[in-house]
Amino acid sequence: MVEVKETTIQSRCGIACRECEYQEKMGCKGCLAVKNPFWGICPVKTCCEEKGYQCCGECETFPCDLLNSFAYDKEQGDNGLRIENCKKWCQNKITN
Repeated sequence: MVEVKETTIQSRCGIACRECEYQEKMGCKGCLAVKNPFWGICPVKTCCEEKGYQCCGECETFPCDLLNSFAYDKEQGDNGLRIENCKKWCQNKITN
């Protein structure tokens, strides 16, 4: 299992924004802080917000097919690291 360093929710889908190259390059503040992300419409962001969640890990269907399709995408996926991040973030939220 991959160790997750940060326990504060950084994104809806579990991407560790503090480690993302686009944070500086694009001036991205992350999907928690913006209405419309620079990359366009994000179905994960939309789903979380419509359900009133901060991140996918709060959802009763976590991890769903939508999140899995992003986490394991051949070009932009991270082999499930974002799913592990969501688990860690939500576990920390419950225990604090």
